[in-house]
Amino acid sequence: MAKPTLTIFYQFDPWGNSLGGIQTTVRSYVKYAPPEFELRLVGIEDDPTVPTGVWHKAELAGRDLWFMPLFTVANDNYGRKIPITVQYTAALLKHDFSSDFLHFHRLEPTLAARSWQGEKTLFVHNDIAQQLNPQGREAILWQRFPKVYLALEGWLIQQFNEILSCNQAAVEHYRRHYPALAQRVHLQRNTVDQEVFSPLTPPARDAARRELAHKLELDGATRFLLFAGRLHPQKDPVLLVQSLQQLADPLVHLLIAGEGDLGAQVQAEISRLGLVGRVTMLGAIPQTELARLQRLVDGFVLSSVYEGLPLVALEALACGTPVVTTRAGETPNLLLPGSGLVVEERTPVALAQALRRVVHEPQAFPAAQCVKAAEPYSARAVIESVYRNMWQRWR
Repeated sequence: MAKPTLTIFYQFDPWGNSLGGIQTTVRSYVKYAPPEFELRLVGIEDDPTVPTGVWHKAELAGRDLWFMPLFTVANDNYGRKIPITVQYTAALLKHDFSSDFLHFHRLEPTLAARSWQGEKTLFVHNDIAQQLNPQGREAILWQRFPKVYLALEGWLIQQFNEILSCNQAAVEHYRRHYPALAQRVHLQRNTVDQEVFSPLTPPARDAARRELAHKLELDGATRFLLFAGRLHPQKDPVLLVQSLQQLADPLVHLLIAGEGDLGAQVQAEISRLGLVGRVTMLGAIPQTELARLQRLVDGFVLSSVYEGLPLVALEALACGTPVVTTRAGETPNLLLPGSGLVVEERTPVALAQALRRVVHEPQAFPAAQCVKAAEPYSARAVIESVYRNMWQRWR
């Protein structure tokens, strides 16, 4: 029997150091794809020696797939004068990627797909209303032209057989604005790969924490907080640094895993506030290293202005680590009592108060409660269910 073909579209190199929850989601949909599907991935390439515009047979997360990079970008964690999304959409216009199934993770590239044949699914990863109006912070270009974005959305959205979002507010946005499509819009859980992210025993966790403190030449009693993601206005890492200064505890050390356009500003704020010895900038790190850190830190922190449902929060919880988050996206809704704290005011003082509790009252945030909060988001279970439904529709 012939296999159904799924083509996934996203503007990244799946073997590179591209940061973001969408990238992790795409890799998981490849990893947990059943063998009954033929997989294709259309992305970009960060190695200039690799040919672009042609298919390559490759392996990702133990799964065979066909990969076509449309062009080369050295490091997509930083913005460009011409946004990568624009370049990617323009490159797609030169092709016809008709398939049995087509999965998109950004709206703009689907401009090229209107005439392509196949069942099309749009994955929505953010709260659309907050994304277009994030409290005055210019995080994306569309904030300057929200009406243009909504007009483009209204034109493109009709082509999708399914619209899946991890964010309830986004689901309501689409159902309200496009009532004729309401039956195609569904809440879809984000996922965490529990084969990668799992907790340590308390003795092993404490030993790993002490080992890291020794490696960084810190006091053995040092407690760690972790931020992981792009250094981007959406994530507001400057607020996080300011909250560490308000915490005023020399035995609390902040680890920042990521890079991006705000890197220099974050470094400058660390220096201005006298926090050079209390913050370590790790840059972009591989998933295995992130999992190691998630297991040993005392808390994971989200200072975001807006979100969908960030995978890094699920990964922390799956490692038994409590999450401190601003009220952004779905994270506040998934936290169980004892698995983290929601900060209602976006101020350094309010965020510092929550961080202080997580660090100094660990008994109030047991690892088992954190793991329990993440359990419904198992990548294997959620993704296999998506593929099972696709298979039934194809047959």
